[in-house]
Amino acid sequence: MSLSDFFSPLNLDQFTPKQGFYTSQLGLKAAFYTDQFPELEENTYDIAIIGVQDDRAAVNNNGCALGPDYFRAQFYLLNEGDFNSRIIDLGNIKAGAAVSDTYIAVKTVLAELIKMNILPVLIGGGQDITYAQYLAYQELEQKVDLVVVDNKFDLDEDDHQGIETRSDTYLNKIFLHQPNYLFNFSNIGYQTYFVNQESLRVMNKLYFDVHRLGEFMSDISLAEPVIRNANMISFDLSAIRSSDAAANANAGPNGFYGEQACRIARYAGMNDKLSSIGFYEFNPAFDSNSQTAMLLAQVVWYFIEGFYNRKKDFPLTPKSQYLIYRASLNDGPGEMLFVKSKKSDRWWMQVPYPSGVSKNERYHLIPCRYEDYTTAVNGEVPDLWWRTYQKLL
Repeated sequence: MSLSDFFSPLNLDQFTPKQGFYTSQLGLKAAFYTDQFPELEENTYDIAIIGVQDDRAAVNNNGCALGPDYFRAQFYLLNEGDFNSRIIDLGNIKAGAAVSDTYIAVKTVLAELIKMNILPVLIGGGQDITYAQYLAYQELEQKVDLVVVDNKFDLDEDDHQGIETRSDTYLNKIFLHQPNYLFNFSNIGYQTYFVNQESLRVMNKLYFDVHRLGEFMSDISLAEPVIRNANMISFDLSAIRSSDAAANANAGPNGFYGEQACRIARYAGMNDKLSSIGFYEFNPAFDSNSQTAMLLAQVVWYFIEGFYNRKKDFPLTPKSQYLIYRASLNDGPGEMLFVKSKKSDRWWMQVPYPSGVSKNERYHLIPCRYEDYTTAVNGEVPDLWWRTYQKLL
C-alpha cells in the first residue's frame, strides 16, 4: 500500500492569499501534495506537515478535525527565518471507517517517514491521535521517551483495561500496551485541581516525571531538559490559557502563555532525539478572528526554527567537545559523572546500568540541569538520577 492512499491532496486556493505569497513566506518555500503524491526519499525533505481530520474520539471538542486547513491559512503566511527550510506538506490523513483505521494510517505514515529521517509534524484531530503516534515506534521497535504538554493526565480514573481510546483516556492505552516500548513518560504543565491524586501516585510509583504548571511560571527554561529527553511529543492546546488560545472547547483560564508555548516548541525542535511531534485539539469553531490559528502557526514556526538550530551534541561524539565533571556523594552510588557540551552549555548526567541489564552500554545518559550537578557536589543524589536508575532495574 502506498502512503498516498492515506492522504487527501491539498487545495492551495483554500489558504493562498489573493495576491499570492511573497517570496520570503513559507507558502512559497514549502512543497505541497496537490495533484501527484511527491517522491519521498531520505535527504529530500526535513519536515513533513500532516493534518489529521478525525475528532470522533475528542471528548467535548467536536470540530477539531477541521483544524489543519485553518492552521495552514496562517502558517504559510509566516516568513522563513534564518534557515533554509525543506518542508513538505502531505495534506490531510482521511478519517477511516472507524477511529482505529485512522490510527493505523497515522502509525503507518509516521513509521515510514521516521525511517526516511523526515520529522512528522501532526496537526490534529483529538489528542487520542497520540496513541497512533506512539504505535509508530512499535513498528520501528524503538524504546520511547514520551513528553506530553497538557493541563492534566489523560488517564481513566478507574483504570479499566478495556476502556475505549479517547482523548481523555489514551494514556491508559499507551501505559498498558504490549509489547511495551515506553521507557519514560513526562508531563509538562499539569494543574493539580484537574488531576486525580491516585493518578499522581501511579506516576510516582512508575518513576515518571510530572511537573506542575507553577514550576515554569518564573522560568520556562526549566522545561528544556525534560523536553530534550523526548523521542516524541504530544502538545494539547488546552495547556495554553484560554485568553491566549480560546479555540478549544476544553480551554481554561490558567495555563501557559502564548510566548511560553513558543519557547517550549523551540526547545522541542532543538532536541536531537525528537523524531515526531503532534499539536492537538485546535478547534476553529471557537476561534475568534483566527487568533488561536495564528498562535498555533507561530508555535510550529518556533519548532521549525529550533529544528534548524540543532546543536547535534547528542550522543557524546567527539569527546573533545565535552567537559566531564565528577561529584563525590556522601552515600549512594559513590561518584557521579556529569557531561557538559562546549557547543550548547547543556548538561547530562550518566546513570549506570545495573549489573546484567545492558551488555553493550555501561551508562544511560539523561539530560539534566546545572542545579542537578550542584546537588551532587553538595553530596546528595538528584531525584532525577534515582528515578532513572529505578527505571533501568
